[in-house]
Amino acid sequence: IKSKLHHNAYVTEDMEAVRKFYEEIIGFQLVATWAEQTELFGKERTYMHCFFDIGDGSCLAFFQFADPEDAKEFGPELPPSGFRHLAMKVDQETQDGIRDRLAAAGITEPQAYILNHGYCYSLYVSDPSGLLIEFTVDHEDVDSINAGQRQTAHKDLARWLAGDHTPNNTQYHR
Repeated sequence: IKSKLHHNAYVTEDMEAVRKFYEEIIGFQLVATWAEQTELFGKERTYMHCFFDIGDGSCLAFFQFADPEDAKEFGPELPPSGFRHLAMKVDQETQDGIRDRLAAAGITEPQAYILNHGYCYSLYVSDPSGLLIEFTVDHEDVDSINAGQRQTAHKDLARWLAGDHTPNNTQYHR
C-alpha cells in the first residue's frame, strides 16, 4: 500500500483561536479556507473548512458551522482523553521551538506536558478546539527499535490477548 495522510478533520467553535494556535504558536500555515453549504445528513449545513499544512503537504482540517446546533451534532462526540490524539513526528529543534512558543503564550503544564515513551519523547498539548496533539521525537536508535518491534509484533499481540500483560517497553528510556 502506498498512501499519505491527506488531512485529519475536527470540529471547532472558534476558528480564529484555532488559526492563531496553529499558525502563530505551532507554525502550521493556513493553506485553504472553504466556505460551503450543502445537504448533509438530512439538512442543509453551512460551514467553513480550514486546512493547515503540517509541513509535508498533509493537513489538519477544522470545520466551523454557522449553526451552533450543527456543531453540537457533529463533534467532538467524545470527552477529551489522553489516549485519543493526533501525533506529529518532528525533530528535536522543532519540538523545542514549539515548547518554547507554547510557554511564551502561557501554555504550560498541565495544558502542555512531556512524556518519555522510551522509543520516542513526546510533547502533548490540547488545541483551542480540544484536540490533543502530540509532537514526537524518535529515539536516536529508532530504526533498530522499529526493526525489533516488527519481528515480535504478532507474538507480543498474541501474548497480551492471552492475558500476559507484562510490559515490553523497558529498555529504551533515555
